Amino acid sequence: MHGHAEANKMMVEADCVLAAGSRFSDRSVGTFEEFEKRLKIIHMDVDPAEIGKNQTTTVAVVGDIKASLRIMVKMLVQKAIKRGDDNPWLKRVNETRDYYRENLKIHPHPLGAAKILRKLREVLPHQSIVTTEVGQHQMWASLFFDVIQPGTFFSSTGLGTMGWGFPAAIGAKAAKPSVPVLDIAGEGSFNMTENSLAVSVLDNLPVIVLLMNNFSLGMVAQWQRTFYDRRMIGIDLKNCPDYVKLAEAYGAQGIRAESIEEVGKAIQTALKSDVATVIDIPIDPLEDVLPFVAPGTPLKDMILPS
Repeated sequence: MHGHAEANKMMVEADCVLAAGSRFSDRSVGTFEEFEKRLKIIHMDVDPAEIGKNQTTTVAVVGDIKASLRIMVKMLVQKAIKRGDDNPWLKRVNETRDYYRENLKIHPHPLGAAKILRKLREVLPHQSIVTTEVGQHQMWASLFFDVIQPGTFFSSTGLGTMGWGFPAAIGAKAAKPSVPVLDIAGEGSFNMTENSLAVSVLDNLPVIVLLMNNFSLGMVAQWQRTFYDRRMIGIDLKNCPDYVKLAEAYGAQGIRAESIEEVGKAIQTALKSDVATVIDIPIDPLEDVLPFVAPGTPLKDMILPS
């Protein structure tokens, strides 16, 4: 639904897909009928009930994923075409990736989501643990925040558990106190569990909350703009509360960053802090998550930034 444009494009052009543990939800494949029309699917899963549940499977492999992949690698070494610059499929993949990286427009606002998250990646140490809340910021994180080390990025993905990211970050900090831990948040989701600031302060677990504040329930607002003729209801949070004052009320540190330079400085300040830090970043309430595959449409009809 909100995946990378180049991934959606190549999935449409592929003739075979190896899926390791995928549930093939409509958020991943668009319409089921269109997705499997000309595609062979090799589906690996430890649970036989998952095989063919949503998509027709050409080859089913039931068992431990790690063991199954090891066997497949051995088979591929013997039978697969060697990787090279003249391989037409890899050439096409690279061309498509390069095209979208060069031509896909990002939001022009000085504090657009892509700019904020790329600044975060630039400043944040590679070993840092990052969690996300649920909402637009979660999708933007998957699109624009590059994960460099395995086991350092945690999101509730399609479960939609608003309020999960901040307590998860606190738990990660308790498990690895020497590693910086940051929660990428939106105010709607953060509001669900902001009282965990008390836990962070009282138990000396100084995590960072990067709050991308569009003063609304952003994902709900995007759907109302896109599918409901801009009939807006129940989404305006009217800049309430003041997150700098809220953090300070708990004994944490609150910082408002209103430029990309201030975002970078705020993250650096937070990394040195011995108490939790909430970085409140006002963003454009009208910024949408794009690309977007609308419900009931195939991947080839993804909506791109205009």
